[in-house]
Amino acid sequence: MSVEVPSALAITLYSISAILQWLRVKGRDIPRSYVQLLTLGGVTAQCLSVYHAIHIPAGINLNFFSTGSLSAGMVVLIVLASSLRKPVENLFLGLLPLAIAAIATNMLFSASSVILTNHSAGLVAHIIVSILSYSVMTVAAFQALLLSYQERHLKDHLPVGIIKAFPPMQTMEKLLFEFLWAGLILLTFSLGSGFFYLHDMFAQHIAHKTILGVMAWFLFATLLAGRSLLGWRGRTAIRWTLSGFLLLMLAYFGSRFIIDLVIN
Repeated sequence: MSVEVPSALAITLYSISAILQWLRVKGRDIPRSYVQLLTLGGVTAQCLSVYHAIHIPAGINLNFFSTGSLSAGMVVLIVLASSLRKPVENLFLGLLPLAIAAIATNMLFSASSVILTNHSAGLVAHIIVSILSYSVMTVAAFQALLLSYQERHLKDHLPVGIIKAFPPMQTMEKLLFEFLWAGLILLTFSLGSGFFYLHDMFAQHIAHKTILGVMAWFLFATLLAGRSLLGWRGRTAIRWTLSGFLLLMLAYFGSRFIIDLVIN
């Protein structure tokens, strides 16, 4: 099976799911299970497309676009799982268009640039945990943006449009910190497995990833400690979350973007 077929299917299912969710926000009586089932079909198709893009005869292809699509798929899957017990499906309105863009770019720009050949199970596990930790923190960043949007409109006494469909701010904030705790645990395993399975975490080609990753870890850990000990919340939590996510984004994709788009 080629990359194009599951990619086109994923884009179609995601598009329908996003439209249905938008109609639900507008007040249409559409069961949330329709959105969840369509999203499940979309993320399954996306996983197939990523699998065929990454697994090539020469080895494991880890270019910027395939890695980005893998991250986007994991983000959608995490939010989908969370939507089974919490009202977070409105996040799909922002995440699904981004996932569609990631699938499309991976389909159009699937040239091989970083190929992993002699890889151990531990190294593969490190890569998967690293991508999963970034994905969870991506969800947290989106949650922080939605929380900021909700807070600003409620302060201006303008709870209109999509704001009416949001859960209470207390629920939104609680969900944000749940994502942050999960992301920090995964990031801890990611850094720890990197020091264990990689020969030199401060080698020239990955030193910036290590430094930025450790900086992000300390930032998120400080935020969660401040939440537990000092009651940090609101705009403080939003700023620290977005700052930490920016560090992670630079660590995970900064150099890969430069190598794939500028040097090659």
